[in-house]
Amino acid sequence: MQTRYTTNPTDFRQYDTERIRREFLIERLFEPDAFSFVYSHYDRMIVGGVMPVTDRPALPTYDELKADFFLERREMGVINIGGAGTVTVDGRSFDLDKKDCLYVGLGSREVVFTSRDAGHPARFALISTPAHRPCPTARLTAAEASPADMGAPETANQRTIYKYIHAGGLAGSQLVMGLTTLKPGNVWNTMPPHTHDRRMEAYIYFDLSEDQRVFHFMGHPQETRHLPVADGQAVISPPWSIHAGAGTTAYSFIWAMAGENYTFTDMDFVSVKDLR
Repeated sequence: MQTRYTTNPTDFRQYDTERIRREFLIERLFEPDAFSFVYSHYDRMIVGGVMPVTDRPALPTYDELKADFFLERREMGVINIGGAGTVTVDGRSFDLDKKDCLYVGLGSREVVFTSRDAGHPARFALISTPAHRPCPTARLTAAEASPADMGAPETANQRTIYKYIHAGGLAGSQLVMGLTTLKPGNVWNTMPPHTHDRRMEAYIYFDLSEDQRVFHFMGHPQETRHLPVADGQAVISPPWSIHAGAGTTAYSFIWAMAGENYTFTDMDFVSVKDLR
C-alpha cells in the first residue's frame, strides 16, 4: 500500500510534470491476482483495484491501517469494470457484471474476489473510506442505478451517469460513488468544471484502448494543469482542485467522493471563461 500526502495548493503551482504525476496519478491498479492500494491523506480515502485470474484473492489488512482487518473501521465501494465476477462478503456471494456496484459495510471481515472466466477476468475497482456507522452490504446493478443521460452533441459531452452509493441509492456512511460513460463521438466530462472544498474526489478511467488517453485537468481554476491518463489509471483530486477531462476517444470513468458533505450536488461551479 502506497501513501500519498496532501499538497498545499500554493506549492502545487511549482510542480513540474513528473511531480504532478507522482503525487496525483495512480498508474497501476489492476495486477493479476494481487491488490494494489494507495492510501491518500485527503479524507483518508483508499483507492485500489484487484484483478483475480487464477486465484481467489481475499482482502488483506495492512500495517498502515493499524486494524485487525481492513474494514474494521472502514466501508468500501466495489465497481466491476472488466469481465463477470463475484465478490463474497462473510460467506454471502454477490455476482457483478461490468458496471455493477457492491457496497461493503463497516465490520465486514472476509471479502473474496473471483472471476467467472480467467480468459476475461473481472477488474474490481475498490474505494474505501473511514465509516462512522454501519450500513448494510448490498448490490446495485447498472440497470438498477437509474442511468441519467446528460450533455449535448454541441458541447461534445453527451454522457450517461450512474449513481450507486449516495443518499438516494445504496446507503453509506460518507462514501459517494458512481460512474459516467461518454457516448461515442463525445469526449468532455464534468463541464462546467467545479470544486467542492468540503470533500475530495478520485477518478478511475476505463474503456480506453491502449493507444488512447484522457487529458485530466486539475489545479486551481486560475492555475490549471493536466495529466494524460491511460485505461485503468486513477487520479486523486484534492478539494481545492477542479476536475474535468477530455479524451482522444469516448471513455468511461468511476468517480468517488468522501468528506464533510454527503450531498451529491454539493459543487462550486466555475465558468469556462474564467479558467486559466
